[in-house]
Parts: sequence; C-alpha cells; structure tokens
Amino acid sequence: MLNYIWAFMILLGVIYAAFTGQMSAVTNAALDSAGEAISLCITMAGVMALWMGLMEIAQKAGIIEKMTGGIGPFLNFMFPKIPKNHPSREYIATNIIANVLGLGWACTPAGLKAMEALARLEEERGNPSYTEKKAGNRPASNEMCTFLIINISSLQLIPVNMIAYRSQYGSADPAKIIAPAIAATLISTLTAVVYCKIKDR
Repeated sequence: MLNYIWAFMILLGVIYAAFTGQMSAVTNAALDSAGEAISLCITMAGVMALWMGLMEIAQKAGIIEKMTGGIGPFLNFMFPKIPKNHPSREYIATNIIANVLGLGWACTPAGLKAMEALARLEEERGNPSYTEKKAGNRPASNEMCTFLIINISSLQLIPVNMIAYRSQYGSADPAKIIAPAIAATLISTLTAVVYCKIKDR
C-alpha cells in the first residue's frame, strides 16, 4: 500500500512540475536528494560501526551478561512462562539492552534469534501448530507477541539514530533530543507493559 502512496505522490509532483514549468527544479531536487542520501548512509554506517563495535566489546567483556542478569526480574515479570535456563531469555535480554541503548541495528539479530528460540519453545511444549510442520503461517505465542510489543515500544536512553540524523542535518545541539526521547519512550514502554499484562490474562 505504501508503495502505491509514494508512487502516486511522485507522479503527482512530476505532473504538477510539468504543468507549472518547474521540471528543472524537480531534477535538481532529485539530484540533491540522491547526494544527501549517500552522505547520510556514510554517516549512519560510521555510527553503526562504532556502536556495534562497542556492543561487541561489551559482550566479550561480560558486561552484557551482567546486564542480562540485572534485568532478570523484568524478564520474569513479562515472560513468567519461559523457563529461566531457556536460550530465548538471553536473546530477549540482549535485544532489550540494545534497544535501551538506542542501538536499533544491534538489536535486530538478537530479536530474530529470540523469535526462533520462542518457536522452538512452542515445539518443546508440544504446540500442534509447530510440531506438525503445517503449511502456512504459524500463530504467534503470547511470549512472541509480548516480545514484539516490548521491542517496538522500547525505552531508549540514548537515541543514537536521531542524534546521528540531527547531526547530519546541521543541528546546533544534536543530543538535545535525549530528554524528550526518554520521556516519550518511557510512556510508550509503560503502556506496552500494561497492555501486554492485560492481554496475557
């Protein structure tokens, strides 16, 4: 649907420019935007490499493991039916920690592994939709839904993406977004927690 919306907007802009004699402005804007896109990609690649490297160092140093233990009570509260020694807990914890630190890129692999581990958990529980290898989409478990909602609404202490975008486009104080981002994501996370607990019943 979004593809159709974007295609319609682009087509409408080109037609309007053609009728108003501003095709040169459209061409210049397209070229300028292409250059900005490449520049932004390079900036974001550098930011991503920096934070992914820091996450790797933190993991090798055992910091992630300690942080995982620190959020254990939260995991027990949100996912009471997941066994404490199940691999999915570590992946979920890593994903949440990366999200809290604003590392959207770093949390994606852990999120995918968490979903795979939760699917294996359903197989271990004997869920027919998972053990019989039926064709088609398998229904998401309560844990999967809860994890997805927490992942989407996650609290962010350092919104790395937004800081990088603001820096790229010349903000005088790129980090000024931190306080509003913490407030907004804190509200979204609390709302998600309440919603998940109500639905889980």
